[in-house]
Amino acid sequence: MERAHSLLLNEEACSQLAEHQRAEFVFEWLSHLKKLLPAADRADIKQNQRRLVDQLSSVLIGSPGPPTRWVLAHCLALLYRLGDPVPASLLVERCNDIIRSKDDSPSGLPTRLAAVACLGSLYEQLGRMLVGSFRETLANLLKAMKSAESQGRYEIMLSMERILRGLGVSAVPCHRDVYKAARACLTDRSMAVRCAAAKCLLELQREAVFLWTTELENVATLCFRAFEGSNYDVRVAVAKLLGTLLATAVEPRQPAAPRQGGRSRSSLEEVMDLLWGGFLRGGAGFLRASGDMLKGTSSVSKDVRIGVTQACVVLVSTLGGSWLEGNLPALLSLLMELASHGRATQTPADAAVTRRCVSFILRSSLGSLLSEKAQTNAAKQLCLAVAAQKRAVDAALSEGNVESRVSAADVSASQHVLVCCLLELGSLVQGLGSTAAPLLTDTLLDTVISVLLHPVASARLAAAWCLRCVAMAMPSQCSLLLERCAERLAALKSSPEAVAGYGAAVAAVVAGVQQCPLGIPHTKGKVVLGLAEDLLRSATQNSRISLQRTQAGWLLVSALITLGPAVVEHHLPRLLLLWRCVFPPSLREQEMELRRGDYFTWQVTLEGRAGALCAMKNLLLHCKELLTDDIISRLLTPLACAVALLTKLPALLRSYGSSVRCWSVVYRLRVYELLALLPPDTYQESFGVVMNQLVSDLSGQDNLNQPCSELTLLPPLCNHDDLLLVGPALLDTDHRYIEEQLLGSSVGGASLDHDPFSLFQILEQFVQTVNQLKGQRQQTVQTHVCAALCSLLKHQVSTRGSLGPEELRVPALSLLLGALESESRLLRCLAAEGLSRLLQLVGEPAFTVSVTLLCLDKLKTARDAATRSGHALALAALQRHTGGISSPQNLNTCLGVLFTLSQDNTSPEVQTWSLHALSLVVDLSGGLYRCHAEASFTLVLRLLLAAPPTHPEVHHSLGRCLHALITSLGPDLQALHPDLADVGSAVAGLRSSCLVGCGVMQASPDCLVQAEAISCLQQLHMFSPPHVNLACLVPALCVNLCSSYLCLRRAVVACLRQLAQREALEVSEHAVALVKDLPRRDNTQLDVTIKEVGLEGALFTLLDRESDPGLRRDIQETLVHMMASSATTGKLGHWLKLCKDVLSASADSRAPVEASQDDEEAESGRDDDSSVFRARSESGGPFTALRWATRRFAMECVCRIVAQCESADPAHFDMALAQERRLHESTDFLVLHLGDLVRMAFMAATDHSDQLRLAGLQTLLVIIRRFSAIPEPEFPGHVILEQYQANVGAALRPAFTADAPPDVTAKACQVCSAWIASGVVSDLRDLRRVHQLLASSLAKIQAGKDTSSHLYNEAAATMETLAVLKAWAEVYIVAVQRSKQKESSPAPANEGSGSGSGGAGLLKLVQSDLSTLSRLWLAALQDYALLTLPQEYASQLPAAGGSFYTAETVNQARAHYSSSWAPILHATSLWLHSTGFVMSEDGPANLSRPATPTSMGQHGSVGGAKSPEDVSSDRLHLILGISVEFLCSPHSEDQMENITSCLRALQALLDVSWPRAKVGNDQALSVELLSVLHRLMVTREAAAVQLAVLDLVRQIVTAAQEHVKEKRHSAEVDDGAAEKETLPEFGEGRDTGGLIPGRSLVFAALELCLCVLLRKLPQLSPRLAGSTPAGSVWTLSDSDCHLVSSALAVLSDLPSICSPEGSVSILPTVLYLLLGVLRECGGVGGERGGRGGRLQALKAVLSSPMSRQEKSRGAWTLLLRSALNTLLGYWEPGTLLTALTVFLLSTAPDVCTVQPLHALSLQRFTAAMDAKDPLVVSRCYQLLASVFQAQSAVAVPYIQALGPHLVRHLQVLNQTPPQQRLHPELLLQQTRDYTQSPQLAAILLPILISFLLDENTLGSAPAASRSLHEAALKDLMRLGPQHSAVFRSLMASSPHLKARLEAAVRGNQESLSAKSSSNTPTASSKSSPSITLKTNFL
Repeated sequence: MERAHSLLLNEEACSQLAEHQRAEFVFEWLSHLKKLLPAADRADIKQNQRRLVDQLSSVLIGSPGPPTRWVLAHCLALLYRLGDPVPASLLVERCNDIIRSKDDSPSGLPTRLAAVACLGSLYEQLGRMLVGSFRETLANLLKAMKSAESQGRYEIMLSMERILRGLGVSAVPCHRDVYKAARACLTDRSMAVRCAAAKCLLELQREAVFLWTTELENVATLCFRAFEGSNYDVRVAVAKLLGTLLATAVEPRQPAAPRQGGRSRSSLEEVMDLLWGGFLRGGAGFLRASGDMLKGTSSVSKDVRIGVTQACVVLVSTLGGSWLEGNLPALLSLLMELASHGRATQTPADAAVTRRCVSFILRSSLGSLLSEKAQTNAAKQLCLAVAAQKRAVDAALSEGNVESRVSAADVSASQHVLVCCLLELGSLVQGLGSTAAPLLTDTLLDTVISVLLHPVASARLAAAWCLRCVAMAMPSQCSLLLERCAERLAALKSSPEAVAGYGAAVAAVVAGVQQCPLGIPHTKGKVVLGLAEDLLRSATQNSRISLQRTQAGWLLVSALITLGPAVVEHHLPRLLLLWRCVFPPSLREQEMELRRGDYFTWQVTLEGRAGALCAMKNLLLHCKELLTDDIISRLLTPLACAVALLTKLPALLRSYGSSVRCWSVVYRLRVYELLALLPPDTYQESFGVVMNQLVSDLSGQDNLNQPCSELTLLPPLCNHDDLLLVGPALLDTDHRYIEEQLLGSSVGGASLDHDPFSLFQILEQFVQTVNQLKGQRQQTVQTHVCAALCSLLKHQVSTRGSLGPEELRVPALSLLLGALESESRLLRCLAAEGLSRLLQLVGEPAFTVSVTLLCLDKLKTARDAATRSGHALALAALQRHTGGISSPQNLNTCLGVLFTLSQDNTSPEVQTWSLHALSLVVDLSGGLYRCHAEASFTLVLRLLLAAPPTHPEVHHSLGRCLHALITSLGPDLQALHPDLADVGSAVAGLRSSCLVGCGVMQASPDCLVQAEAISCLQQLHMFSPPHVNLACLVPALCVNLCSSYLCLRRAVVACLRQLAQREALEVSEHAVALVKDLPRRDNTQLDVTIKEVGLEGALFTLLDRESDPGLRRDIQETLVHMMASSATTGKLGHWLKLCKDVLSASADSRAPVEASQDDEEAESGRDDDSSVFRARSESGGPFTALRWATRRFAMECVCRIVAQCESADPAHFDMALAQERRLHESTDFLVLHLGDLVRMAFMAATDHSDQLRLAGLQTLLVIIRRFSAIPEPEFPGHVILEQYQANVGAALRPAFTADAPPDVTAKACQVCSAWIASGVVSDLRDLRRVHQLLASSLAKIQAGKDTSSHLYNEAAATMETLAVLKAWAEVYIVAVQRSKQKESSPAPANEGSGSGSGGAGLLKLVQSDLSTLSRLWLAALQDYALLTLPQEYASQLPAAGGSFYTAETVNQARAHYSSSWAPILHATSLWLHSTGFVMSEDGPANLSRPATPTSMGQHGSVGGAKSPEDVSSDRLHLILGISVEFLCSPHSEDQMENITSCLRALQALLDVSWPRAKVGNDQALSVELLSVLHRLMVTREAAAVQLAVLDLVRQIVTAAQEHVKEKRHSAEVDDGAAEKETLPEFGEGRDTGGLIPGRSLVFAALELCLCVLLRKLPQLSPRLAGSTPAGSVWTLSDSDCHLVSSALAVLSDLPSICSPEGSVSILPTVLYLLLGVLRECGGVGGERGGRGGRLQALKAVLSSPMSRQEKSRGAWTLLLRSALNTLLGYWEPGTLLTALTVFLLSTAPDVCTVQPLHALSLQRFTAAMDAKDPLVVSRCYQLLASVFQAQSAVAVPYIQALGPHLVRHLQVLNQTPPQQRLHPELLLQQTRDYTQSPQLAAILLPILISFLLDENTLGSAPAASRSLHEAALKDLMRLGPQHSAVFRSLMASSPHLKARLEAAVRGNQESLSAKSSSNTPTASSKSSPSITLKTNFL
């Protein structure tokens, strides 16, 4: 196929191909030529023009198919336009000759059609260059059309459209001729010709002024006739024509001179009169319409009325939103006139259609074209219209004379106006959401509520629905509306209209509560049930309103049940009583009922029982949790009576006739609905009755004459893929709301469950019934029976049941095979699906084969289209649910039949169905089909290139086939096979065929085919991305973004979503390149948007327009993918500006009203808050008046951008780095846009939409969390967010007003706490502003029942209260932490105490409310503790609820508590820590609910007031209980913050002595805590959590230490002078030393520490010691070292809580682990976190008091000697030398001085002193200094052994420059107490003097020498006076030493004096030379 990609046709390659491949090759060449010519050089084109024209002409006369002829025509026209245009006239003549020819051969028609297409394209491209031949061409075309078939007429109309487009005003002389031809085609029998004629007239009206002036009425009548018998495409095309003409008549595009007898402009009234004339009279002439009027019948079809409706929508849309705003009152008046017209509402069916049409016009105009502000004004206009109608009705009803009966028709007509207005008003309010609040200040609610008293039911129901919409849009109104309507209902219950109207309103509002998250107060349910009971009780008191009271009562009960189990559970006994009362107590009583009563009694009875059954159905739907066996058993008696009454209904109908028919139908429906939901075994006794009644209803003679709405009943039972065969009627379109009216009556059918016990007889009876009937009656029974049978099969498959005995197969198969031959397409689809389900249920291959053979035999013999198409579908669908086609033979058989049928040109229906079946076979065969792929591609392409465009349904099926083939090949399409050239070329050929097929379908005029083409390209892109040309695909997608077909828009956006996941940048670039190249005439508003803000902005605009949920979701996902790929890679600024423009595009320019500040103290700082960001929107942006939902999505996008930047470049959150890189790079960083981020968050947080406010507050929260710690480079010590303090305060203030919803306030509290905790605010006065908001919320929740508690569910108050308490808790936690930091690092003296927000300042702010907060926190914690009890303890919950929740809302409250408890727990612990568990004497705080038995108050129960000890104990156990319960099993979804908060809370508790004593005293509690912490250590890897766990373990061990110490001390005191040996043993182990696992604290702590050590150092375990190779270095991070040290610290404390015997038991383990860690870690870790901690733990163990206890001393000594021997055994001179020193200093002398340990120790020290590493030597001397200071028994042997070595080293240092700092004075100090000290002095003094420097060398000496000089001089000053005699003799005998000493002293004095002169006098006085005072030794 690559050989086709050339300028000239490769005739040689083409001639070598087969016939079908040649057509494909030519089409590919033409497609390539179409793209190549505009890019080619004009010289090349002119050079090859003659040759190209010859080749194209040969294609022209070669009978090209429709797609080929269209591309051919375009290429020829393009060639002449870009090359030499002169010879074009010759081609025109040649085409005219071809058209005139009388060639009737099969090849003649395609050639003539191609010539017609060429003429159209030539005139379109060359325009006025061919104007000379225009008349001749037009005459030729018009003449040809007279004898042309439908394809010819279609092509000529399209050609004329192109000719008119190309010639423009030059074609004016022939406009009338074109008009006459198009008039005839507009009512053609072919739908495609009608569409083409409409498009031609639409082009004609651009220049033909007469169409919208003098001929306007005729064209309108013509369009009305075109609507008759039309399909959807025709209605869309003709409606666009008519609407555009009428819009041009109202607002002409160009001034036109008035014609004689006509005007140049029409008024809106005149135009609408034309439209309404068509709506009321259709396209009939005057005489026919007059005759119909006289007969009292209407001849206007639904097609016409729906077409007129669409035309009206086009009219308004064309005129635009601005025009609509100005003319809305007039338009509303005209629409209401239509809705109330008598001819439009003659019958109920007509009235229903009319109402739908008017509602559709209102929704399409007001809902789509108007901004939110204009929609608010429209709602006011609708209110005025409703009020006017209501006044008229009231006036008519108030007149009491007989003549007032004349106005009854007006009263009836007003209902339709009211229904239309109220439905649209409800939709408007629901779309506006909380932004519709200003409407409530007007008379909206009064107006709507007044309609509830309307005498007609439909008006009342519409008003109730409107009130429901108001309640859902503004949840704050829900409770108020309920109260208002309930009060009126109670007051006016003697009025039938009031009972019906207000009852419906209450039910509607209550039923809408499930859509409102904030709900209504629980007490409202009691009110509603009370009203219902009152109505039902009083129904029999007044027969005039019995029916209304009964109906309203049960309506209220049904609505109440939708509130869910939480509400219904409390009212279930009363409901059961109501159900028991409405049905007779037994079947015998029911028999007696039939003998009494009249028709009215039975009306009321049936109404009541139907209502009761509806309430039962709602119970099953909404409250399944309540349906226990007991409840179901109590429902069975009423249910049995209800079923038994079914059999008596025929007798009632015979007795009372039609007066009870309506009620009996509703009653039967309710019984069936209820039975369908119940398990079948619950009504097993009634099976016979139910089945007989079902058979009667499905096939009885009474029901056969009623129309069967198969389009409503059957689609849910059919396979979704097969529904495409039914036609576009079932597709989702923009006009679905009114197109549904064409589907027939909406008689619903229920899917019922059957049991096979009597199914055989029933199916046999159905077969006989079907065979006896004919025509429509047979089809009705078939529809009912097949629907029931398919429902049975589907249910049995879903429940894995069986069909039953084999006898059932024959009648079931007979019914389904018979339905396969039905004329109804939908019934055939249902039968095919039923057969597939039947085979699945039977599950026998033999049965499957027999059914397949039946279908094949039928296909061989049948000749009618219905039978052949039905069996073709069945042949493919049989394997749909049985695992697909797995037999090659079966596949070959199916393909042979389907290939033959799909080429049957005589029947498009058979072609369509067989091609669809072929696509199913491809899908079901999987990889088995690949060998047939090439033949299938050939077939599909041949049909695509040859099928006429007048049958688009064939193209739909071809598109599905192509899609299935691409899916079947899958990844095989993506690349060539280099090793297998043949395979590679075959794959390339298949891929080329895919692209050609997609190109053919893209060029189709049918939108569904275009959608299939896009879907195929999307699939191809998924498997083979490089081979899909985005430069061609993306423009094709963008052009259709605003298509009038919903299916096409869906396909476009779905494809864009996939492309954006991989090539978002390329997609955006191609879209912008497209709109730059578009001609100006074709530009739409969307194209302008793409030019200004790219494809992303266009998608935002589309998102704002669309209402389809799936399409909106795809648009959002596309934007998210585009943002993810480009927001952090260069287009960050573009995305942020885009989001900002979207957010600013609000029609409402009002600034948010700032809350007034009553506090005068803050008035001085008020200016910045009140002036910041006052402007609400910026004018001149690319977007206009976007809705709140779109702006909310923009805010979500901002949050996504911030989240993406977190994982991208760190410069996004570093201002200094971003500014530096911005100077050298062209990149952009998020931190540079912080101002825009804050501005956007502010704009959203202060909007009128609550949802947008929540999104804005969430964005503000994200900003605070991410940017609070970023410093400001220009102002050191400050952060960049500090400059936005006022903005944050202004954004938060509206959320704390009295009327703010609870969810908004809760989110604002979260932002407040984050802002205060962030530390951004440095001044306490600034911080106080936000603090005051939290303080106001705290006051609000203390104030008792405020207004919000009456508006929303109690759970909403719980949410708000807990959010406030959580926010305060977070602030208090931060305040305490900062206070501790300030105490640990005191501020400079000059820093003001109150200027900072850290430390005591913030704590002081919180302190004032702390007494109140602490009580509220404790109450919340106790609530949470109760709510987390297991279900078996539910009976222990307080009956009245907790402090902040009610018993009725316990389930909703749990979620709020679970998200808030952790910070509250931490804060409470910190508060208890600060008070030391000392109780305050303050009075109890006011809670939002009265004190309950659960409140944490001062008062106990019967026993009176609790003691402070008991209260403190309760609080301690509350916190411990919550913590242990949570830490036992923290779920994976629990945030790590909750675990951390829990651990910190426990740490704060155990920092206080009283709770520590409690824990220490309760060993079982301590062990349980350690077990929980052990589990947490194993399951959480976070280092912070593990460190916190170990800290907590240490605190628990410390508590045990204190407890043991206290008991020992008490025993000593009590024992007095008794002998120590007689003291009882305290501590674990007692006198045996045994530890019991599970009860021992020491054992639990050992387990936990061992767990930590082995996870970090597996080598400690003998089993794991060999897991790492020998010599490998075990590396630990700093956090690991901290963990290990913490674990060792815990280990070192364990012996102190044991008895002497117990300590001996655990000492080997402790020493083994300590020495093992020392061996493995060595010098790893810092001095504090690693090595120091390990040595400290060792020291703690070695110096344990247990080593000195008499009972354990001997054992300890032996164990310690063993440990020392082990330590000396594995030697490493660093840490282990230090550990040896610790042994020497910390143990008793008899441990270390024994041999051979002493000798080995000396060897280790000697080896270290001789080491070559100076650091090791230095460390050794430092350690020896410590050893020499030890007790004499240890020090003397070491001094004697190592002293000479030291002296030698000092002498060596005297000869060479020192390389390290040594302190010999540390060694010499130890000699003063010994007898040989004078001798030591005599040795040391010369050495020290030799280290001295004179005054000349001191200044220039290196630092090490100076340091040694100063140390030696200081030691001389100390040793000289001590050994003066030795000193004198030395000075006398060594003059050079004396001189050196004197020189050194002089030099030292000079240096001191120099320092003193450079310092201040005080400094010099402080640093007076101390050495000079000691120089006189003599």
